[in-house]
Amino acid sequence: MSEHRDAAELAGARPILRPGATCWRTERADRVAVLVDGAAFFAAVRAALLRARRSVILLGWDIDPRMRLDPHDPETLGDFLSRLIHHRPSLQIHALKWDMPFPISLEHPHGPLERLNRRTGPRLTLELDDALPVGAAQHQKLVVVDDALAFCGGIDLAGDRWDTPEHRDNDPRRRWPTGELHAPRHDVMMAVDGSAARALGLMARERWSHATGQALPPPPPDGFSDGSADPWPEGLHPLITDAAVGIARTLPDCLAGRPVRENEALTFAAIAEARHSIYLENQYFASFRVAEALARRLREPDGPEVVVVVPMESPSWFDRMAMDTPRGVVLQELRAADRHGRLRAMTPLTEGGNGIVVHSKLMVVDDRLLRIGSSNLNNRSMGYDTECDLAVEAPPGDRSTANAIGAVRNRLLAEHMGVDPSEVTAAVRATGRLVAAIDRLNKPSGRRLAPLPDTDPGLTEQAFAALRIADPDRPEEAWAVWKRMPPAPAPARSLTRAVGAALFTAGAIAGVYAVARAMVETERGDR
Repeated sequence: MSEHRDAAELAGARPILRPGATCWRTERADRVAVLVDGAAFFAAVRAALLRARRSVILLGWDIDPRMRLDPHDPETLGDFLSRLIHHRPSLQIHALKWDMPFPISLEHPHGPLERLNRRTGPRLTLELDDALPVGAAQHQKLVVVDDALAFCGGIDLAGDRWDTPEHRDNDPRRRWPTGELHAPRHDVMMAVDGSAARALGLMARERWSHATGQALPPPPPDGFSDGSADPWPEGLHPLITDAAVGIARTLPDCLAGRPVRENEALTFAAIAEARHSIYLENQYFASFRVAEALARRLREPDGPEVVVVVPMESPSWFDRMAMDTPRGVVLQELRAADRHGRLRAMTPLTEGGNGIVVHSKLMVVDDRLLRIGSSNLNNRSMGYDTECDLAVEAPPGDRSTANAIGAVRNRLLAEHMGVDPSEVTAAVRATGRLVAAIDRLNKPSGRRLAPLPDTDPGLTEQAFAALRIADPDRPEEAWAVWKRMPPAPAPARSLTRAVGAALFTAGAIAGVYAVARAMVETERGDR
């Protein structure tokens, strides 16, 4: 099996990116770059913001003014943004963060952003998005500079996102704003310019308008032909030039008048079109429907290989219950379907054997499709939260783009296994198979990809997974857990007790959340 497609296969392939179906639209980008891990992204964002002239829009699950873009520089993000508007009278900056509830807000507090907003004038405005369905998250991670450059992916401008591809054990530069060390963290962003950046600017302004009721006019067009005002960071090498970029969204119906589930459609279309390999990196893997789609491909005698890279476990107790529990169930399904030995479910470890937090949301299909965004492989990202993903599909016969897509996958695997990317490329070519290349290069110790444990979820865990606690598929399911029908028959033995326990726990969580939210709202009203 080869990673390279022949002419006949290309001629018969159906496009994966289809505007109005698997994506909102496709727009041209003169330059497309991939930034791996927080250090590279934060350096690029800082360089781009220093070149901003008229408009900067920041969207995030979290935006923390106390974080630092450079761990060697004491200047915080809040001070940096304040300095920008002070020295550039024509610049306006708007930042939108999810109004996350208690107890999530304990670790990602709103206070720093609210205090900065009170100190600044109208040219630096920072708001909390509380206009979504109850429990739904503003999960898009987007930075748009002058509608000429946009970053999109999995990294928030938050306190625990900085790391390098080395993912060193106990790196003193990895610190929360409070000074505490945080775990090694892997993530990915995509940068685009041209019409793709303008379209993302339009989308970001629509999000701002819905959250705040304020309309933001687009920045006046500026010519960057002389490079004087081009916000593209110097030294950021494009991976692909002159590409069609697909923009896929997830929006609940209150934002668009109807549910927008383009990311869901893109996921299933990409799985269906894969011929040789599906490479996935994701923070969560909790969707039964995605697992079923992958399982169908694994059962095929000549189907694609499936490589899933996820964290060993989620950092918080709540995520371990809500997301890691169903992951154990869906991985059990995939392993049962892997009749031909084409599945690898793995987690990256540091040199010292510690787990790396995989936060990236990335998909590479063959050497054909590269997708980077904010969407997790869970139910929320399919229709409940707001999401934005970017994708590039290699046109038939475009070997340059196909090679670039394959190179991204090989680079990421090389990072996880502590080898040079050229070794991964050579191993894939020599074996003709992605799984065989991983098996050949992976080490028994040090930087490596370790197999995820093959657990046997208990009945209660299966009930929690089936009811999708904290992981609804759409807003109407948010507080109606009983509407979440299990996707597959559950064991009959003690099912009533297990489901009852899960429903009781869900109700308790909902009650605590409602009380805590009321307390937070009362506190805000007293200010």
